[in-house]
Amino acid sequence: MDEETAIINSNTRNEKIRNFFVNNKKLIISVILILLMAVLSFFAYLEYKDKKNLKISDQYNSAIAEYSNDNKKKTKKSLVDIIYKNDTTYSPLALYFIIDNKLITEKSNINDLFDNVLKNTSLDKEIKNLIIYKKALFNADVSQENELLDILKPIINSDSIWKSQALYLMAEYFYSKEEKQKSKEFFSQILSLENVNEDLKIEAQKRLNRDFSE
Repeated sequence: MDEETAIINSNTRNEKIRNFFVNNKKLIISVILILLMAVLSFFAYLEYKDKKNLKISDQYNSAIAEYSNDNKKKTKKSLVDIIYKNDTTYSPLALYFIIDNKLITEKSNINDLFDNVLKNTSLDKEIKNLIIYKKALFNADVSQENELLDILKPIINSDSIWKSQALYLMAEYFYSKEEKQKSKEFFSQILSLENVNEDLKIEAQKRLNRDFSE
């Protein structure tokens, strides 16, 4: 009796499953097609991204390899184009090359390029902090105190590995302005950090002993 009941229950269950697939055939097929399209779209996107990255890489390497005093304008145009492609690797590199080789000398234009990279490129946190630091370094000789602090604020108010460099830059900035008390405060902050560049910490201590000892 129990065996017959089990057979009946099994047949009933199989019939329900069969009816479910028959009654929902269109829905099941639609779901399978959607999932298949999603997978294909994902791999197509990855292939497109790889091709795009390769194209940007070729453009950057070509611009650098062909750079000379005779084609600065062409190199600048190509590198600026790369910057606005917002590539995580080559946009920052293109900006650094422009700065190092003085292909653009107007600070406002360089700052616009910095801002584009920082705002529109998907950067690793510490890579972004490095670019912020480089922007501050670029502007340090002409910026007012509040302007420089405003640039460095995201680093100074964080636990970034670049915090000690940012503090050191501010200490040197105030020392050059002969504001020694402010300079001393920033050098002292470096000594209190845990996540700090040891060479920079030693240099900060030397500066405090040499320039601020009573």
